[in-house]
Amino acid sequence: MSTHYETLPTADAYSESFAVAPPEALGERHLWPRKPGFFIVHAATAAAIAQPTAAPAVNADTDAQTSTSADAQTPAAEPNTTRVLVPAQWGLVPHWVKSASDAKLRATKLVNAKSDTASTGTAFRDAWLNGQRCIVPMNAFYEDDLRSGKAVPTRVARVDGKPMGVAGLWARWQGADGEVIISYCLLNVNANNHALLHRYGQPGSEKSMPAILNEGAYDAWLTARPEKAKEFMRQYAAQWLLANPVEKKADKIPKGLLG
Repeated sequence: MSTHYETLPTADAYSESFAVAPPEALGERHLWPRKPGFFIVHAATAAAIAQPTAAPAVNADTDAQTSTSADAQTPAAEPNTTRVLVPAQWGLVPHWVKSASDAKLRATKLVNAKSDTASTGTAFRDAWLNGQRCIVPMNAFYEDDLRSGKAVPTRVARVDGKPMGVAGLWARWQGADGEVIISYCLLNVNANNHALLHRYGQPGSEKSMPAILNEGAYDAWLTARPEKAKEFMRQYAAQWLLANPVEKKADKIPKGLLG
């Protein structure tokens, strides 16, 4: 599971690839657990996240689809599908966490969620069942290649160089003193039989990869009912991805200068 990814390099990339207004500041280019990043939701959901409430906000788009009117002849209002970029911490903080210090400890371990257990695992269950789904924009993610016996950081990106929209879950935590933490995690799918990603990670362990969404499925992912959401949890085709080892600064130092 990746614990390092690359954010979008330019403001234009947000509008061109995700039809969303770019952030005022791009932020850090390389993201690690508990660092501030961004996720994308529809405007109605973003408004619900911004509202201070003791209970966790749910996907307002899904709510609009499933709500019933007192008059059965009156159709439900169409959800606002304008996409909005939300600043948040990478590393989920479930709404039931008791303190900010506990939130810090948990968040570093909750940057990824396995898609096959997200609906049942304690940390992610409420976010999944409440439809708290998001899209995480990224330019690339990093995996360790351990086949040589030592970790070789490897950058994985689309072959065409375009940004990726990864399926994620978001959460809103509010402490007793009013402190609010908006956070998110990446959803992962099994990659044991993936032609490219099966090479990376610990030998003998289950292989996984971020659940990269097809560009035409972004809005459907955000509005799908929980029982349909797992249909989006699929491997991204290996031929559409490119993996390159990352050259470390230490590798550039001539051996004779190392003493």
